[in-house]
Amino acid sequence: MNTLEFTALVAMGSLLAGFLGSLTGLGGGVVLVPLLTLIFGVEIRYAIGAALVSVIATSSGAAAAYVREGYSNIRVGMFLEIATTVGALVGAGVALYLHTSWIAIIFGWVLLYSAYSSFRQSPHPTEAQEPDRIASRLRMDSSYPTPAGFESYHVRGVPVGFALMFVAGVLSGLLGIGSGAVKVLAMDKAMKLPFKVSTTTSNFMIGVTAAASAGIYLSRGYIDPGIAMPVMLGVLLGSLLGARVLAGAQVRVLRIVFSLVITFLAIEMIYNGFAGKL
Repeated sequence: MNTLEFTALVAMGSLLAGFLGSLTGLGGGVVLVPLLTLIFGVEIRYAIGAALVSVIATSSGAAAAYVREGYSNIRVGMFLEIATTVGALVGAGVALYLHTSWIAIIFGWVLLYSAYSSFRQSPHPTEAQEPDRIASRLRMDSSYPTPAGFESYHVRGVPVGFALMFVAGVLSGLLGIGSGAVKVLAMDKAMKLPFKVSTTTSNFMIGVTAAASAGIYLSRGYIDPGIAMPVMLGVLLGSLLGARVLAGAQVRVLRIVFSLVITFLAIEMIYNGFAGKL
């Protein structure tokens, strides 16, 4: 295919990736890296570089809408960004020295675990929870809009969530996925935030995390403008569309879509990693 066809196809694929990433809180990178490497034959480190740029675009596009509508918990996001930023710098440094096949295999296993964890989660009550001492001191408790009006919730497990966010940052720098899967898992499971608050706060956070590691990829020449530009534009538009759909979406449907998409991509990445095709 010629350059114009390649650019158009990458942009369309990126739009879909941004749409799914916005709905689930994953960021577009979780779909983009397999898309670019498996379908378009892009070397995985260049795919990660473009994905990190797209993650920044996703966060910028969707986060503003979520904050305006009252879903994102800004205090939680800003506090946890301390851990994810440090982790992102560590992960990006490690990625420069790992073989591409190992990166693909790690990517696949992370996605499989994320799909399993998301699918098996059950809703947890928010009204019966007692306030957490650290969360109360940092004034993290908040509320979010529901069809019946604003519903209050308490934030729990701040130390565990902070530790998991460091892991999320490492994965972001290593895999270029924005680590939204781990962030949503940490906030939803460990910190007991409502699922929509978890996904929207994840979108609020992933841009800062990605920017920390993108600088390292840029300095090593792994961000190609010819790939990054259509990816960024497609993901930005997709994330804005996803933000409009999220308010009326059912949580269970989001979990099922999330699990099915990344399970398929995970199997492809693991297979190609072991086969040495990446």
